[in-house]
Amino acid sequence: MAKKKSSSVYKCSECGYSQPAWLGRCPECGSWNSMEECIADPNSTAAAFGLGASEKIKPVPLANVTAQENARIETGIPEFDRVLGGGAMKRSAVLIGGEPGIGKSTLMIQTAAAIGKKYGRVLYVSGEESAGQLKGRADRLNLDTRGIEILCTMRLEDIKDALTALNPLFVVIDSIQTVYSVEAGLVPGTINQLKFCANELTGWVKNRDSVLIMSAHVTKDGNIAGPKSLEHIVDTVISFERNDDEVRFLRAQKNRFGSVDELGIFAMSEKGLEGVGDPSTMFITKRSGKIPAGIANTAVFEGSRAFIVEIQSLTVPAKASISRVYSDKIESARVARVAAVLEKRTGIRFSDQDLYINVAGGVRLTESSIDAALAASLYSARTDLAIPENTVITGELSLAGEIRPVPRLKQRIKTAGELGFSTVIAPEKEGGSLKTENIREMIKLLFGK
Repeated sequence: MAKKKSSSVYKCSECGYSQPAWLGRCPECGSWNSMEECIADPNSTAAAFGLGASEKIKPVPLANVTAQENARIETGIPEFDRVLGGGAMKRSAVLIGGEPGIGKSTLMIQTAAAIGKKYGRVLYVSGEESAGQLKGRADRLNLDTRGIEILCTMRLEDIKDALTALNPLFVVIDSIQTVYSVEAGLVPGTINQLKFCANELTGWVKNRDSVLIMSAHVTKDGNIAGPKSLEHIVDTVISFERNDDEVRFLRAQKNRFGSVDELGIFAMSEKGLEGVGDPSTMFITKRSGKIPAGIANTAVFEGSRAFIVEIQSLTVPAKASISRVYSDKIESARVARVAAVLEKRTGIRFSDQDLYINVAGGVRLTESSIDAALAASLYSARTDLAIPENTVITGELSLAGEIRPVPRLKQRIKTAGELGFSTVIAPEKEGGSLKTENIREMIKLLFGK
Protein backbone atom coordinates (compact mmCIF):
# COMPACT_ATOMS: atom_id res chain seq x y z
CA MET A 1 0.00 0.00 0.00
CA ALA A 2 1.40 3.40 -0.96
CA LYS A 3 2.10 5.68 1.97
CA LYS A 4 -0.18 8.70 2.14
CA LYS A 5 1.66 11.98 1.75
CA SER A 6 1.45 14.76 4.31
CA SER A 7 1.66 18.49 3.61
CA SER A 8 1.88 21.68 5.63
CA VAL A 9 -1.04 24.02 6.10
CA TYR A 10 -1.41 27.16 8.20
CA LYS A 11 -4.19 27.23 10.73
CA CYS A 12 -5.53 30.19 12.69
CA SER A 13 -5.19 29.59 16.43
CA GLU A 14 -8.19 31.88 17.07
CA CYS A 15 -10.90 30.59 14.71
CA GLY A 16 -9.44 27.42 13.16
CA TYR A 17 -9.39 28.74 9.58
CA SER A 18 -6.68 27.04 7.49
CA GLN A 19 -5.02 27.64 4.12
CA PRO A 20 -1.87 26.43 2.33
CA ALA A 21 0.16 29.69 2.65
CA TRP A 22 1.10 31.81 5.66
CA LEU A 23 -0.59 35.18 6.10
CA GLY A 24 0.07 37.88 8.65
CA ARG A 25 -3.64 38.37 9.22
CA CYS A 26 -6.38 35.72 9.24
CA PRO A 27 -8.91 36.53 6.49
CA GLU A 28 -11.68 34.82 8.48
CA CYS A 29 -11.50 36.51 11.91
CA GLY A 30 -9.01 39.31 11.28
CA SER A 31 -6.50 38.23 13.96
CA TRP A 32 -2.87 39.22 13.39
CA ASN A 33 0.03 36.70 13.59
CA SER A 34 -2.34 33.86 14.51
CA MET A 35 -1.49 31.53 11.61
CA GLU A 36 0.46 28.48 12.84
CA GLU A 37 2.04 25.76 10.75
CA CYS A 38 0.18 22.44 10.97
CA ILE A 39 0.34 19.04 9.30
CA ALA A 40 -2.50 17.91 7.05
CA ASP A 41 -1.97 14.17 7.41
CA PRO A 42 -4.84 11.76 6.65
CA ASN A 43 -3.21 9.15 8.89
CA SER A 44 -3.03 11.39 11.96
CA THR A 45 -5.39 10.85 14.87
CA ALA A 46 -6.41 14.50 14.82
CA ALA A 47 -7.50 14.27 11.17
CA ALA A 48 -9.30 11.00 11.84
CA PHE A 49 -11.42 12.71 14.49
CA GLY A 50 -12.48 15.49 12.15
CA LEU A 51 -10.00 18.18 13.18
CA GLY A 52 -8.68 18.51 9.62
CA ALA A 53 -5.12 19.45 10.54
CA SER A 54 -2.93 18.76 13.52
CA GLU A 55 -0.43 21.19 14.97
CA LYS A 56 3.16 20.59 13.96
CA ILE A 57 4.93 19.22 17.03
CA LYS A 58 8.27 20.74 17.95
CA PRO A 59 10.70 19.71 20.71
CA VAL A 60 10.71 21.70 23.95
CA PRO A 61 13.21 21.70 26.86
CA LEU A 62 12.13 19.13 29.44
CA ALA A 63 13.20 21.52 32.21
CA ASN A 64 10.49 23.95 31.04
CA VAL A 65 7.71 21.36 31.15
CA THR A 66 5.25 21.60 34.04
CA ALA A 67 4.60 18.28 35.79
CA GLN A 68 1.01 17.11 35.60
CA GLU A 69 -0.72 17.45 38.98
CA ASN A 70 -3.91 15.78 40.15
CA ALA A 71 -3.40 13.41 37.24
CA ARG A 72 -5.19 10.42 38.76
CA ILE A 73 -8.90 9.70 38.80
CA GLU A 74 -10.17 7.51 41.61
CA THR A 75 -12.38 4.78 40.21
CA GLY A 76 -14.44 4.39 43.38
CA ILE A 77 -13.25 0.77 43.75
CA PRO A 78 -10.27 0.70 46.17
CA GLU A 79 -8.94 -2.69 45.01
CA PHE A 80 -8.98 -1.50 41.39
CA ASP A 81 -7.24 1.76 42.36
CA ARG A 82 -4.59 -0.26 44.22
CA VAL A 83 -3.68 -2.27 41.09
CA LEU A 84 -3.66 0.88 38.92
CA GLY A 85 -1.19 2.52 41.31
CA GLY A 86 -3.55 4.81 43.22
CA GLY A 87 -6.16 5.50 40.56
CA ALA A 88 -6.51 5.76 36.80
CA MET A 89 -3.98 8.12 35.26
CA LYS A 90 -5.35 10.80 32.93
CA ARG A 91 -4.29 10.50 29.28
CA SER A 92 -3.72 6.76 29.70
CA ALA A 93 -5.11 3.59 28.17
CA VAL A 94 -5.79 0.45 30.22
CA LEU A 95 -6.28 -3.06 28.80
CA ILE A 96 -8.06 -5.69 30.93
CA GLY A 97 -7.97 -9.35 29.88
CA GLY A 98 -9.79 -12.30 31.40
CA GLU A 99 -11.64 -15.48 30.53
CA PRO A 100 -15.35 -15.30 29.58
CA GLY A 101 -17.72 -14.82 32.51
CA ILE A 102 -15.02 -13.80 34.99
CA GLY A 103 -16.56 -10.37 35.60
CA LYS A 104 -14.81 -7.90 33.26
CA SER A 105 -18.06 -6.24 32.22
CA THR A 106 -19.26 -6.18 35.83
CA LEU A 107 -16.08 -4.45 36.95
CA MET A 108 -16.29 -1.89 34.18
CA ILE A 109 -19.97 -1.03 34.65
CA GLN A 110 -19.35 -0.62 38.39
CA THR A 111 -16.34 1.60 37.68
CA ALA A 112 -18.27 3.62 35.10
CA ALA A 113 -21.15 4.15 37.54
CA ALA A 114 -18.81 5.28 40.34
CA ILE A 115 -16.92 7.71 38.08
CA GLY A 116 -20.13 8.94 36.46
CA LYS A 117 -21.63 9.71 39.85
CA LYS A 118 -18.54 11.63 41.02
CA TYR A 119 -17.27 13.26 37.82
CA GLY A 120 -19.89 12.71 35.08
CA ARG A 121 -19.16 12.38 31.34
CA VAL A 122 -18.68 8.61 30.99
CA LEU A 123 -19.04 6.88 27.61
CA TYR A 124 -19.65 3.11 27.69
CA VAL A 125 -19.22 1.47 24.29
CA SER A 126 -20.48 -2.10 23.99
CA GLY A 127 -20.06 -4.29 20.96
CA GLU A 128 -21.23 -7.45 22.72
CA GLU A 129 -24.39 -6.47 24.63
CA SER A 130 -27.42 -4.32 23.94
CA ALA A 131 -28.32 -1.21 25.92
CA GLY A 132 -31.16 -3.13 27.56
CA GLN A 133 -28.81 -5.88 28.76
CA LEU A 134 -26.39 -3.32 30.21
CA LYS A 135 -29.24 -1.50 31.94
CA GLY A 136 -30.51 -4.80 33.35
CA ARG A 137 -27.09 -5.60 34.83
CA ALA A 138 -26.80 -2.11 36.30
CA ASP A 139 -30.26 -2.43 37.90
CA ARG A 140 -29.39 -5.84 39.38
CA LEU A 141 -26.29 -4.30 40.92
CA ASN A 142 -28.31 -1.28 42.09
CA LEU A 143 -25.99 1.19 40.33
CA ASP A 144 -26.58 4.87 39.70
CA THR A 145 -26.23 5.22 35.92
CA ARG A 146 -27.18 8.87 35.46
CA GLY A 147 -23.64 9.89 34.46
CA ILE A 148 -23.19 7.16 31.81
CA GLU A 149 -23.82 7.47 28.07
CA ILE A 150 -24.32 4.11 26.31
CA LEU A 151 -23.23 3.45 22.73
CA CYS A 152 -23.89 -0.02 21.33
CA THR A 153 -21.86 -0.27 18.14
CA MET A 154 -18.90 -2.08 16.63
CA ARG A 155 -17.90 0.61 14.11
CA LEU A 156 -14.91 2.74 15.02
CA GLU A 157 -16.31 5.65 13.01
CA ASP A 158 -19.42 5.75 15.25
CA ILE A 159 -17.19 5.75 18.33
CA LYS A 160 -15.12 8.62 16.91
CA ASP A 161 -18.25 10.72 16.36
CA ALA A 162 -19.45 10.05 19.93
CA LEU A 163 -16.05 10.92 21.42
CA THR A 164 -15.94 14.19 19.48
CA ALA A 165 -19.48 15.13 20.49
CA LEU A 166 -19.32 14.14 24.19
CA ASN A 167 -15.62 14.62 25.04
CA PRO A 168 -16.02 12.15 27.96
CA LEU A 169 -13.72 11.95 30.97
CA PHE A 170 -13.88 8.13 31.10
CA VAL A 171 -14.28 5.79 28.11
CA VAL A 172 -15.03 2.06 28.30
CA ILE A 173 -14.66 -0.21 25.23
CA ASP A 174 -16.24 -3.63 25.77
CA SER A 175 -14.50 -5.26 24.01
CA ILE A 176 -11.71 -4.13 21.68
CA GLN A 177 -11.97 -7.36 19.68
CA THR A 178 -15.47 -6.39 18.50
CA VAL A 179 -14.45 -2.96 17.16
CA TYR A 180 -13.71 -2.61 13.46
CA SER A 181 -13.04 0.18 11.00
CA VAL A 182 -13.91 0.23 7.32
CA GLU A 183 -10.39 1.54 6.66
CA ALA A 184 -8.87 -1.68 8.03
CA GLY A 185 -11.39 -4.15 6.60
CA LEU A 186 -14.85 -5.34 7.52
CA VAL A 187 -14.02 -8.29 9.79
CA PRO A 188 -13.61 -7.50 13.53
CA GLY A 189 -10.89 -9.17 15.57
CA THR A 190 -8.18 -9.40 12.92
CA ILE A 191 -4.65 -8.30 13.76
CA ASN A 192 -4.88 -5.22 11.54
CA GLN A 193 -8.22 -4.25 13.05
CA LEU A 194 -6.98 -4.60 16.62
CA LYS A 195 -3.84 -2.55 16.02
CA PHE A 196 -5.60 0.13 13.98
CA CYS A 197 -8.58 0.58 16.30
CA ALA A 198 -6.55 0.48 19.51
CA ASN A 199 -4.06 2.99 18.12
CA GLU A 200 -6.83 5.39 17.04
CA LEU A 201 -8.59 5.25 20.41
CA THR A 202 -5.35 5.57 22.37
CA GLY A 203 -4.29 8.51 20.22
CA TRP A 204 -7.53 10.30 21.08
CA VAL A 205 -7.14 9.83 24.84
CA LYS A 206 -3.48 10.93 24.79
CA ASN A 207 -4.56 14.42 23.69
CA ARG A 208 -7.17 14.89 26.44
CA ASP A 209 -7.49 14.56 30.20
CA SER A 210 -9.43 11.33 29.78
CA VAL A 211 -9.01 7.66 30.63
CA LEU A 212 -9.60 4.77 28.23
CA ILE A 213 -10.31 1.24 29.47
CA MET A 214 -10.62 -1.62 26.99
CA SER A 215 -11.57 -5.19 27.78
CA ALA A 216 -9.99 -8.00 25.77
CA HIS A 217 -10.55 -11.67 25.16
CA VAL A 218 -7.88 -14.18 26.20
CA THR A 219 -6.58 -17.43 24.75
CA LYS A 220 -6.84 -20.80 26.49
CA ASP A 221 -3.40 -20.10 28.01
CA GLY A 222 -4.71 -16.95 29.66
CA ASN A 223 -2.85 -14.53 27.36
CA ILE A 224 -4.61 -11.60 25.72
CA ALA A 225 -5.78 -12.67 22.27
CA GLY A 226 -4.37 -10.80 19.30
CA PRO A 227 -1.00 -9.22 18.55
CA LYS A 228 1.49 -8.69 21.34
CA SER A 229 1.95 -5.15 20.04
CA LEU A 230 -1.50 -4.32 21.42
CA GLU A 231 -0.01 -4.54 24.91
CA HIS A 232 2.74 -2.11 23.87
CA ILE A 233 0.23 0.46 22.64
CA VAL A 234 -1.52 0.83 26.01
CA ASP A 235 -0.06 2.08 29.29
CA THR A 236 -1.40 -0.59 31.64
CA VAL A 237 -2.19 -4.27 31.08
CA ILE A 238 -4.25 -6.01 33.76
CA SER A 239 -5.14 -9.70 34.00
CA PHE A 240 -8.32 -10.88 35.67
CA GLU A 241 -8.02 -14.34 37.23
CA ARG A 242 -10.03 -16.53 39.56
CA ASN A 243 -9.72 -19.65 41.67
CA ASP A 244 -12.30 -22.41 42.00
CA ASP A 245 -14.39 -20.29 44.39
CA GLU A 246 -16.08 -16.93 43.83
CA VAL A 247 -12.80 -15.07 44.35
CA ARG A 248 -11.24 -12.89 41.66
CA PHE A 249 -7.65 -11.66 41.45
CA LEU A 250 -6.71 -8.49 39.61
CA ARG A 251 -3.00 -8.19 38.79
CA ALA A 252 -1.06 -5.72 36.62
CA GLN A 253 1.28 -7.26 34.07
CA LYS A 254 2.44 -3.85 32.87
CA ASN A 255 1.98 -0.42 34.46
CA ARG A 256 3.79 2.70 33.30
CA PHE A 257 2.43 4.69 36.23
CA GLY A 258 2.67 2.29 39.14
CA SER A 259 3.89 -1.01 40.52
CA VAL A 260 3.11 -4.37 38.97
CA ASP A 261 3.37 -6.09 42.36
CA GLU A 262 -0.02 -5.02 43.70
CA LEU A 263 -2.82 -7.58 43.87
CA GLY A 264 -6.49 -6.68 43.91
CA ILE A 265 -8.78 -9.27 45.50
CA PHE A 266 -12.52 -9.36 44.88
CA ALA A 267 -15.39 -11.57 45.94
CA MET A 268 -18.28 -12.01 43.51
CA SER A 269 -21.67 -11.58 45.14
CA GLU A 270 -25.22 -10.55 44.23
CA LYS A 271 -24.08 -6.94 44.54
CA GLY A 272 -21.29 -7.47 42.01
CA LEU A 273 -17.57 -7.42 42.71
CA GLU A 274 -16.70 -6.45 46.27
CA GLY A 275 -13.17 -5.77 47.44
CA VAL A 276 -11.72 -8.02 50.13
CA GLY A 277 -10.30 -5.82 52.87
CA ASP A 278 -8.40 -8.50 54.84
CA PRO A 279 -7.16 -11.17 52.43
CA SER A 280 -5.27 -13.19 55.07
CA THR A 281 -8.44 -14.86 56.29
CA MET A 282 -9.08 -16.19 52.78
CA PHE A 283 -5.78 -18.08 52.48
CA ILE A 284 -5.74 -19.84 55.84
CA THR A 285 -7.83 -22.96 56.42
CA LYS A 286 -9.70 -22.96 59.74
CA ARG A 287 -9.45 -26.35 61.43
CA SER A 288 -11.00 -27.69 64.60
CA GLY A 289 -8.51 -30.53 65.01
CA LYS A 290 -4.77 -30.95 64.60
CA ILE A 291 -2.91 -29.72 61.56
CA PRO A 292 -2.27 -32.58 59.11
CA ALA A 293 1.13 -33.34 57.62
CA GLY A 294 2.15 -31.35 54.56
CA ILE A 295 0.71 -27.99 55.71
CA ALA A 296 2.97 -24.93 56.16
CA ASN A 297 2.14 -21.24 56.59
CA THR A 298 4.24 -18.42 55.21
CA ALA A 299 4.06 -14.62 55.05
CA VAL A 300 4.10 -13.08 51.58
CA PHE A 301 3.99 -9.56 50.21
CA GLU A 302 1.80 -8.53 47.31
CA GLY A 303 2.68 -4.94 46.59
CA SER A 304 2.31 -2.91 49.77
CA ARG A 305 0.53 -5.41 52.02
CA ALA A 306 1.50 -8.64 53.70
CA PHE A 307 -0.71 -11.64 54.40
CA ILE A 308 -0.38 -15.23 55.50
CA VAL A 309 -0.94 -18.07 53.03
CA GLU A 310 -1.08 -21.82 53.50
CA ILE A 311 1.03 -24.11 51.30
CA GLN A 312 -0.20 -27.70 50.99
CA SER A 313 1.98 -30.60 49.83
CA LEU A 314 1.33 -34.26 49.09
CA THR A 315 3.87 -36.91 48.06
CA VAL A 316 2.97 -40.33 46.63
CA PRO A 317 5.11 -43.01 44.96
CA ALA A 318 5.71 -42.19 41.31
CA LYS A 319 3.92 -44.23 38.68
CA ALA A 320 6.12 -46.12 36.20
CA SER A 321 9.23 -44.80 38.01
CA ILE A 322 8.80 -41.34 36.45
CA SER A 323 8.31 -38.63 39.05
CA ARG A 324 6.23 -35.56 38.21
CA VAL A 325 5.36 -32.24 39.80
CA TYR A 326 1.73 -31.11 39.81
CA SER A 327 1.63 -27.45 40.77
CA ASP A 328 -0.16 -24.53 39.11
CA LYS A 329 -0.06 -21.89 41.87
CA ILE A 330 3.68 -22.25 42.49
CA GLU A 331 6.01 -22.66 39.55
CA SER A 332 6.82 -26.34 38.98
CA ALA A 333 10.51 -25.59 38.44
CA ARG A 334 10.67 -23.97 41.89
CA VAL A 335 9.05 -27.01 43.49
CA ALA A 336 11.50 -29.37 41.75
CA ARG A 337 14.48 -27.24 42.82
CA VAL A 338 13.40 -27.13 46.49
CA ALA A 339 12.80 -30.89 46.47
CA ALA A 340 16.27 -31.45 45.01
CA VAL A 341 17.88 -29.31 47.74
CA LEU A 342 15.97 -31.24 50.41
CA GLU A 343 17.06 -34.57 48.97
CA LYS A 344 20.71 -33.48 48.81
CA ARG A 345 20.92 -31.77 52.22
CA THR A 346 18.63 -33.92 54.39
CA GLY A 347 18.83 -37.35 52.75
CA ILE A 348 15.03 -37.63 52.25
CA ARG A 349 14.34 -39.02 48.80
CA PHE A 350 11.93 -37.21 46.47
CA SER A 351 13.14 -38.41 43.08
CA ASP A 352 10.82 -41.44 43.23
CA GLN A 353 7.78 -39.41 44.34
CA ASP A 354 5.02 -37.53 42.56
CA LEU A 355 4.70 -34.08 44.16
CA TYR A 356 1.34 -32.32 44.45
CA ILE A 357 1.43 -28.68 45.56
CA ASN A 358 -1.54 -26.41 46.28
CA VAL A 359 -2.07 -22.96 47.81
CA ALA A 360 -5.18 -22.38 49.90
CA GLY A 361 -7.39 -19.72 48.35
CA GLY A 362 -5.94 -20.23 44.87
CA VAL A 363 -3.50 -17.28 44.84
CA ARG A 364 -0.35 -17.60 42.73
CA LEU A 365 2.92 -17.29 44.67
CA THR A 366 6.07 -16.04 42.96
CA GLU A 367 8.12 -14.63 45.86
CA SER A 368 11.41 -16.35 46.72
CA SER A 369 10.51 -15.94 50.42
CA ILE A 370 8.18 -18.96 50.17
CA ASP A 371 11.10 -21.39 49.59
CA ALA A 372 11.62 -22.29 53.26
CA ALA A 373 7.90 -22.88 53.88
CA LEU A 374 7.66 -24.97 50.71
CA ALA A 375 10.63 -27.05 51.85
CA ALA A 376 9.04 -27.58 55.29
CA SER A 377 5.74 -28.56 53.67
CA LEU A 378 7.42 -31.11 51.38
CA TYR A 379 9.46 -32.57 54.25
CA SER A 380 6.33 -32.81 56.40
CA ALA A 381 4.39 -34.55 53.64
CA ARG A 382 7.21 -37.00 52.91
CA THR A 383 7.81 -37.95 56.56
CA ASP A 384 4.16 -37.66 57.63
CA LEU A 385 5.20 -35.37 60.50
CA ALA A 386 2.98 -32.33 61.09
CA ILE A 387 4.46 -28.87 61.52
CA PRO A 388 3.68 -27.36 64.96
CA GLU A 389 0.54 -25.22 65.13
CA ASN A 390 0.62 -21.41 64.90
CA THR A 391 3.95 -21.45 63.07
CA VAL A 392 4.94 -19.22 60.15
CA ILE A 393 8.04 -19.94 58.08
CA THR A 394 9.75 -17.47 55.76
CA GLY A 395 13.08 -17.41 53.96
CA GLU A 396 14.75 -17.96 50.60
CA LEU A 397 16.45 -21.33 50.03
CA SER A 398 19.80 -21.47 48.25
CA LEU A 399 21.15 -24.50 46.40
CA ALA A 400 23.63 -24.98 49.24
CA GLY A 401 20.76 -25.40 51.69
CA GLU A 402 21.14 -21.95 53.27
CA ILE A 403 18.11 -19.96 54.42
CA ARG A 404 18.69 -16.46 53.08
CA PRO A 405 17.15 -13.18 54.34
CA VAL A 406 13.96 -11.74 52.84
CA PRO A 407 12.92 -8.07 52.57
CA ARG A 408 10.48 -6.41 54.99
CA LEU A 409 10.77 -9.16 57.60
CA LYS A 410 9.48 -6.92 60.39
CA GLN A 411 6.16 -6.36 58.59
CA ARG A 412 5.79 -10.08 57.92
CA ILE A 413 6.32 -10.89 61.61
CA LYS A 414 3.86 -8.17 62.63
CA THR A 415 1.18 -9.57 60.31
CA ALA A 416 1.73 -13.08 61.66
CA GLY A 417 1.35 -11.85 65.23
CA GLU A 418 -1.86 -9.97 64.43
CA LEU A 419 -3.37 -13.18 63.07
CA GLY A 420 -2.49 -15.21 66.16
CA PHE A 421 0.69 -17.00 65.03
CA SER A 422 3.00 -17.35 68.01
CA THR A 423 6.12 -18.75 66.30
CA VAL A 424 7.97 -17.31 63.31
CA ILE A 425 10.98 -19.11 61.85
CA ALA A 426 13.09 -16.73 59.78
CA PRO A 427 16.70 -16.31 58.60
CA GLU A 428 17.18 -13.34 60.94
CA LYS A 429 16.50 -12.60 64.61
CA GLU A 430 13.74 -10.02 64.49
CA GLY A 431 10.85 -9.31 66.85
CA GLY A 432 11.00 -12.63 68.71
CA SER A 433 11.45 -14.82 65.63
CA LEU A 434 13.48 -18.04 65.76
CA LYS A 435 16.59 -17.72 63.63
CA THR A 436 17.64 -20.48 61.24
CA GLU A 437 20.59 -20.33 58.86
CA ASN A 438 20.16 -23.52 56.86
CA ILE A 439 17.71 -26.25 56.01
CA ARG A 440 19.06 -28.67 58.61
CA GLU A 441 18.55 -26.17 61.44
CA MET A 442 15.02 -25.46 60.25
CA ILE A 443 14.12 -29.16 60.19
CA LYS A 444 15.49 -29.52 63.72
CA LEU A 445 13.48 -26.54 64.99
CA LEU A 446 10.29 -27.88 63.44
CA PHE A 447 10.55 -31.62 63.99
CA GLY A 448 13.33 -32.06 66.56
CA LYS A 449 15.49 -34.04 64.13
